[in-house]
Amino acid sequence: MTAIEFENISKQYRLGLVSTGTLSHDLNRFWQTKVLRREDPYLKVGEVNDRAHKGESEYVWALKDINFKVEQGDVVGIIGRNGAGKSTLLKLLSRVTAPTTGIIRARGRIASLLEVGTGFHPEMTGRENIYMNGAIMGMSRAEITRKLDEIVDFSGCERYLDTPVKRYSSGMTVRLGFAIAAHLEPEILVVDEVLAVGDAEFQKKAIGKMQDVSKGDGRTVLFVSHNMGAVKNLCKTGLLLENGMIKFHGGVDDTINTYIQTNITDFSQHKIVTPSMREKGPTGEITIEEATLLNNATEMGTDEPIEIELLLKKHFGSTTKCKYSVNLFDETDSRIVGYVSKDVPVPQNQNSFKVRLKLTNHSLTQRKYKISLNVGYKDFGSNVQNFDVVKAGVLSFEVKYINKHSGVEYSSWDRNWGAVIHQGTNIEASITQ
Repeated sequence: MTAIEFENISKQYRLGLVSTGTLSHDLNRFWQTKVLRREDPYLKVGEVNDRAHKGESEYVWALKDINFKVEQGDVVGIIGRNGAGKSTLLKLLSRVTAPTTGIIRARGRIASLLEVGTGFHPEMTGRENIYMNGAIMGMSRAEITRKLDEIVDFSGCERYLDTPVKRYSSGMTVRLGFAIAAHLEPEILVVDEVLAVGDAEFQKKAIGKMQDVSKGDGRTVLFVSHNMGAVKNLCKTGLLLENGMIKFHGGVDDTINTYIQTNITDFSQHKIVTPSMREKGPTGEITIEEATLLNNATEMGTDEPIEIELLLKKHFGSTTKCKYSVNLFDETDSRIVGYVSKDVPVPQNQNSFKVRLKLTNHSLTQRKYKISLNVGYKDFGSNVQNFDVVKAGVLSFEVKYINKHSGVEYSSWDRNWGAVIHQGTNIEASITQ
């Protein structure tokens, strides 16, 4: 049985303005479409939803020609870059806003958790908001009361239940909002990226609850997240949006793989490090000024040593030695592995110097990788100090070939196993001229 159907759905906005912006625009649209029975003239001038480029038109299609169906009991993961149209799609389904064109069919009650505080009255207590949300969904007071203990227990907000919601933290608000949405027995549960606000323990509980809702109760779930691990574990089907249009719709593994393949398209072999690339917090005693990948970034083999040259600058302090670490991330920004060097001397008679890092015996599998770099002093004890940390993506490369004489090979490395740290034996660091 089909629970949700989107038929030729499009949503257009006029940039910078509410509605079409002026009374004359609204009257013109009414005259053309309602009186003269013509096509809306403003539907012809919209541009694709591409946030990276400045367009010519003041109209933009947040969604364009969206067609898909969701069967009852299915769990659909909706993924895509920021601005792709994911939240707009959920708002249309939740009837927060109306589509410009097309028809949406949904069977049953819909509970939505779209933003922090959605559906809450800030002046009302948590208890009052639970009853208000249940009433909006058509439940009687007795039905809500039967569910109250489950909602409160799941949210972990019992102590603050009779406190106005405006005094809740964002994490508490999300906890209570999800508990209400999941326990008031909707036929369709819609969850946007707000779960990222909660802590790890609550995210685990929330994903488990969504699994129970779909498998045990046969309810339909639409889940938006940038956490590919959560999407893969929870969802059966995936929907990939790009620039307001469906790029791929199918099994969740195929959807994630399609997203991953388009996530790293340009490989970076040399980068001058700018302030925006640095993590906040390190002391800045020694900084990485330039990073260069000496390999061919698009033609690497599984047993090929990875060589990186760094240009560093010493600003202050009397450090005589430091360690270098290289962290590798996959296309979803999940950390895969980290390499830490032994102590390397710091030249005392020059402010700028170069260091060459060589990663050997890494046994990396075929995929694309982003590199994060770190210089500091770490003895894995109490004395841990970062001088500079450069974010993932400063350099990137792809392992493309499997070499027969390589050592241990893994067909895949499950991110749920966690990252691995190698010290000393897998990374060589040396001062160069």
